[in-house]
Amino acid sequence: MDKVETKAAYSCNGEVTVTRKRQDYLEWPEYFMAVAFLSAQRSKDPSSQVGACIVNQENKIVGIGYNGMPNGCDDDLMPWSRSAEDKLDTKYPYVCHAELNAIMNKNSADVKGCSMYVALFPCNECAKLIIQAGIKDVIYLSDKYHDSPEMTASRRLLNLAGVQYRQFKPKRSRIVLDFSAIDPSAMNGVSVSEEVHSS
Repeated sequence: MDKVETKAAYSCNGEVTVTRKRQDYLEWPEYFMAVAFLSAQRSKDPSSQVGACIVNQENKIVGIGYNGMPNGCDDDLMPWSRSAEDKLDTKYPYVCHAELNAIMNKNSADVKGCSMYVALFPCNECAKLIIQAGIKDVIYLSDKYHDSPEMTASRRLLNLAGVQYRQFKPKRSRIVLDFSAIDPSAMNGVSVSEEVHSS
């Protein structure tokens, strides 16, 4: 952790320094996008792990979600494939997107006027939910399906409803969670492979 020390005063014991706040802390946008990415690690989807984080005007998180099967539907009995001869044998008719789950998991009366941080630009179905929930803007990291009909329809809906959207521009490429940073002794017995898997 970076610490900036400045000369403050002198005492009979010599020079006294004042420790200033860290300069490399996470700013709010990075923090919220990181929460979205962390929640995505809960997803059991083998091909796409997406997370979403809803934040109110006071920078308080009011909803988190990730893509997965509906409550009560056994993950082991559901298809996870991206393609099959029969669409019913793919994940697409069944999986709930991160945006839907974040809205449904809200811990406030509503999410009107809130912002949503999400890894991928929302599809047209999620755009409908975002609009109906009253979310005012969407901050996304990737728009890799930009030219698909679903994303074209999504932008049309969001534009018509006046929902703002913008791409997140990270200041760093990685944010590493190091459980040993707070107390290295607490990690005794954790193998290197387990540490890599956990991060």
